[in-house]
Amino acid sequence: MRKLIIFAFIGFFAQLIDGSLGMAYGVTSSTLLLTFGIAPAVASASVHLAEVVTTAASGASHIKFGNVDKQAVFRLIIPGSIGAFIGACFLSQLPGDVVKPYIAGFLLLLGLFVFFRFLFQYEVKRQKQTLHLSRKQAIPLGLIAGFADATGGGGWGPIATPVLLSKKGISARKVIGTVDTSEFAIALSASVGFFIALGWEELNWTWVIALMIGGIIAAPIAAWLVKVLPPYLLGVLVGGFIVLTNARTILLTFQTPDIWIYLIYVVIFLLWISGIIFVISKNKRNKN
Repeated sequence: MRKLIIFAFIGFFAQLIDGSLGMAYGVTSSTLLLTFGIAPAVASASVHLAEVVTTAASGASHIKFGNVDKQAVFRLIIPGSIGAFIGACFLSQLPGDVVKPYIAGFLLLLGLFVFFRFLFQYEVKRQKQTLHLSRKQAIPLGLIAGFADATGGGGWGPIATPVLLSKKGISARKVIGTVDTSEFAIALSASVGFFIALGWEELNWTWVIALMIGGIIAAPIAAWLVKVLPPYLLGVLVGGFIVLTNARTILLTFQTPDIWIYLIYVVIFLLWISGIIFVISKNKRNKN
């Protein structure tokens, strides 16, 4: 029973972050399952099955609060679903650990760009209410993010969110809501692929249900936070989170000593907090 409560809490916490920042449910949940000795493919399958329900709840909540660009959702879900299905079917044969550091390096740079753009260059007047995502942009983004999501247990948000936020004048609220809503189709496609490759019997349904319950409770709270938080603050929060998570991947890849990892984490965290304080103070001064 204690383990189920822990899993439900992790599902709640992961969905609260995912729904408010546009990423991290899969990464957080997959990491937890792997610490319990579950095989990567089974862990990813369990997370994606839980996400079918949590992303449905999250998408409905974001739509209710007006956080979604529906046209962008429709353009992302088809290539994203294809990428997720392929990634799920071939997970056991893919060198995910080899590719992961390169993706992390790209996202780290993108996270820094998003962080500093919203920190210094964000202007409310230039904020767009639609993402203006063309099919030429949506197809490669959806395929890559969906593929990475299935093979890594989480990748749709960490890739799609910073790429969309890097567009000039974009609404952080619309990006987060759109990415979270479109993730339902990606989670469903990945789950179908895992069922074909693994079968139903490999899943721990008790853990999956616990993750679902926690995520369902957190979904409307996260969507409300996205609605009420200022866009510039959302951008800085997302940018800092992207840098922090991808720095971890790179440091572990190069087998960095623990003491240096902790020091780098502290520096990143302090800079992140300083950026949050700075951007709040800056916008308060502008209002006065």
